[in-house]
Parts: sequence; structure tokens; C-alpha cells
Amino acid sequence: QVQLVESGGGSVQAGSSLKLSCSASGGTFEALYMAWFRQFPGKEREFVAYIGRTSEQTPERTYYADFVKDRFAISRDNAKNLVDLQMNNLGPEDSAIYYCAANEDVLSRYKSVYDYWGQGTQVTVSS
Repeated sequence: QVQLVESGGGSVQAGSSLKLSCSASGGTFEALYMAWFRQFPGKEREFVAYIGRTSEQTPERTYYADFVKDRFAISRDNAKNLVDLQMNNLGPEDSAIYYCAANEDVLSRYKSVYDYWGQGTQVTVSS
């Protein structure tokens, strides 16, 4: 089965940038629809961004949650089995655990669609 491992989280000051990475194994990476979600304490996991399969459309289809406001960029490197989330101009409201997700069936912003999840990586932004 597919295994996902996130990295790149940390503690930064407001206005700073972070790049999260998700390494995939155990499947055919090019066949996966990939996404990032985030979760605040006591809240439901919420959609951040997705990226489609390169074989279906190039450049890949991407979609972002409204709160991103042009600050984030999702990308994938099929040769390295990686999906990244470049996050710029971070604010305290972005502090959350960020999760990488994948599924083999559909490009979606709904968490119920995703079959595979990473363990999460903590992002903390101080003002």
C-alpha cells in the first residue's frame, strides 16, 4: 500500500516561508492524486491544496483553499516521488498540523476521498 511521510515543518516567525515535502512509497506515484490538508486542535481536518496527475494534464491541475490567497504553491516531482507545498508569508493563523494525502481515483478537496495519509508535520507561526 501507499505510504506517505511529511517533512519540513517547524517554528517560524510571521512573514516567513516554509516548504513542506511529502515522500511517497509503495505505489505508482504518477498514478496518485495528491493533496495537502491541515488540522487545528479540536477542529476538523481542512483542505489546503491539491494537484492532479501529470499524465492527465500538463501542467497539472491545481486548486487551493480560499485562505491560501496566492501564498502557497503545490508541486510534484514524479522522478523523486515527492509532492511539495511551498508556503510563503505565513501568519499565526496558519499554525496547524499539515498532512499529505493521496488517492488513486479522483481529484478532490474532500478528505473522505483520500485513502492514504501521512503522519503529519507541525507548523507553528509566531507573531
